[in-house]
Amino acid sequence: MASYYDSITPEQAALIAAAPLFFIATVDPSLAAGPNGIGPINLSPKGGTPLHVISPTRVAYLDYKGSGDETARHVGAGGPVTLMVCSFSAEDAAIVRLYGRARVVPVEESPLAERLLAHPATELRLPTRQIVDITVERTATSCGYGVPVMQYVRERTVADRGRRYKESR
Repeated sequence: MASYYDSITPEQAALIAAAPLFFIATVDPSLAAGPNGIGPINLSPKGGTPLHVISPTRVAYLDYKGSGDETARHVGAGGPVTLMVCSFSAEDAAIVRLYGRARVVPVEESPLAERLLAHPATELRLPTRQIVDITVERTATSCGYGVPVMQYVRERTVADRGRRYKESR
């Protein structure tokens, strides 16, 4: 059973700081496709770029070009945001979810730019696109029992970028 909080706890912040990967999910509220009025959900893995805890109710990350920009489109439409961070270590199973709303800000206009640019992605050799700045309204921690124990090897390099599953154009 999950434990819910009004803000990021110190334990959650430690897990976020140690995670080499997080996931962000967004939805465009104007796309009422399902029986509950929820449109397609976009879920993106964010590896290589750190998720920065700005305060107990705020996180942000530097977003890079290289794929679609559904997150920005959904955020611009007023959709909610859910971030998920998992511990893959054998010693400390856990899942942290952050629920809130986001703003997408051009790098040159963000007051967080200097801070985030001081700790960029280490292997992504792509141009920065924007800063995703998230106001956290609620958090949840669950046991992480369903998350496998995995070992972090390294970030992908540009040479590792897969095209096998992408349509050729």
